[in-house]
Amino acid sequence: MINICGIKVAPDKTASLKTLIAKKLKTGEQHIKYFEICKKAIDARNKSNVFYVYNVNVCLDEGEEDIVKKSGDTGIKIAEEINFDFVRNVYKSRDGYPPIVIGAGPAGLFAALTLAYAGANPVLIERGSDVDKRTQDVQAFWTKAKLDTNSNVQFGEGGAGTFSDGKLTTGIKDLRCNAVLKTFVQCGAPEEICYLAKPHIGTDNLRTVVRNMRQLIIQLGGTVRFDTQLTDIAFEDGTLKSVTVKHGDTFEKITASHVILAIGHSARDTFRMLKEKNIVMERKPFSVGARIEHRQTLISKSQYGNFESQLPPADYKLNIRLPDGRAAYTFCMCPGGTVVAASSQENTVVTNGMSVYKRDGVNANAALLAEVYPSDFAGDDVLAGMLFQEDLEQKAFVLGGSSYKAPCQTVCDFLNNKPSSDLQDVVPSYMPGVTLTNLKDILPPFVSSTMDAAIIQMDKKLHGFAYGGAVLTGVETRSSSPVRILRNENLQSLSVKGLYPCGEGAGYAGGIMSAAVDGIRCAQKIIEETVK
Repeated sequence: MINICGIKVAPDKTASLKTLIAKKLKTGEQHIKYFEICKKAIDARNKSNVFYVYNVNVCLDEGEEDIVKKSGDTGIKIAEEINFDFVRNVYKSRDGYPPIVIGAGPAGLFAALTLAYAGANPVLIERGSDVDKRTQDVQAFWTKAKLDTNSNVQFGEGGAGTFSDGKLTTGIKDLRCNAVLKTFVQCGAPEEICYLAKPHIGTDNLRTVVRNMRQLIIQLGGTVRFDTQLTDIAFEDGTLKSVTVKHGDTFEKITASHVILAIGHSARDTFRMLKEKNIVMERKPFSVGARIEHRQTLISKSQYGNFESQLPPADYKLNIRLPDGRAAYTFCMCPGGTVVAASSQENTVVTNGMSVYKRDGVNANAALLAEVYPSDFAGDDVLAGMLFQEDLEQKAFVLGGSSYKAPCQTVCDFLNNKPSSDLQDVVPSYMPGVTLTNLKDILPPFVSSTMDAAIIQMDKKLHGFAYGGAVLTGVETRSSSPVRILRNENLQSLSVKGLYPCGEGAGYAGGIMSAAVDGIRCAQKIIEETVK
């Protein structure tokens, strides 16, 4: 096949992509047997000339190498075959105990799926509920302020990503990414995620995808257990022996020699248990801040100029670094989305962002975060960052009125350090509702001052970002884990052989894609060990 890079298409042009490919290759359309889109992006650097950019692979009826040589175009070349696939039915148990995966977020789901394909009959254990019951529990919290501490935006089938934009962008370069995308499509995601430069699934599609992934794992011989929480890990002489789980009021000890610990960044009771067990962990940097909401039309107009109405809702990704070295950035931007209540502990307020696939909501939102470093905390408690998060969430609960309403403030009032008393044209989307107040009453000065500077400087990159009527809803504390569970080159815990810390909660991923890839990697290590 021939790979062609950089085919430009204006948003209002109706010429078929096949016609443009033929023109680029200087051949007739009848010679094109088929083509596939490898990448589709929007180039909006010049607001007066915004266009789509396509990369495609093309199969001709003959003469592909000759056409490449004659073209003289560096953007036309023979396509490289880049594939990754799951190994099938190679797993050989040495002791009869199936591998156990703790956590059904992206890391856990893909770890279990990888093991299931290999014939390992894994057991996937998730403290939260299946996606259907979980959706009901989340809606009850959003509409009635009724929190289930085990079935919520953080815990349950699909992990925190289930109630998000389903963003699949990642900075990692790994062949396994291709397998992750294909699996999502196999399980019901739109096919375009395989080629869009900024793919997303949407929370509405994600609920179907994770349900189908679970069914696939079961079809391949795996077992999935919901509403079952890890409470203990037992090991002797540094080797894993068993785990204890709790279902309802019943505790069960399960003998195990391989456990993938994909617990997510919000399993704070589990982190406390690991600390008591002297599992080697370390503090790591993380970030806190608030969700910032603008009208989506403002963002799209700023990004696309007069092409706004011809293109999908615009997103953005912004970052700055202050003279003192501390950085601020936007995270998990949700075009046409909503700010959601994401608490997993009683009497706390936590925000997150979510979009459906169409991204057709009135507001755009993103986390506006300031970096937090291990050196910001005195003492040597490895969980100091986690305790800092908890304290901030509890203060937000009180500031919001002790009813799970979130504290909220206009950008103008935030910059002027005064409580908000009324809103302008941006209506906060957060449910169960907001309380207008001053977020700086609870944000540490190093966080609020960094956010101040970020709003002003980011407006220079994205005009309108500092619009005074935009709103900040807090607090956002769960962007990443504040600890890392240390592991060796075989991806096993430094403390316990057979225990595989995995994914975002363990400190080795930063989103759906990287977590999924880490889940595959950990599963592969277990498979490799058993087939030696």
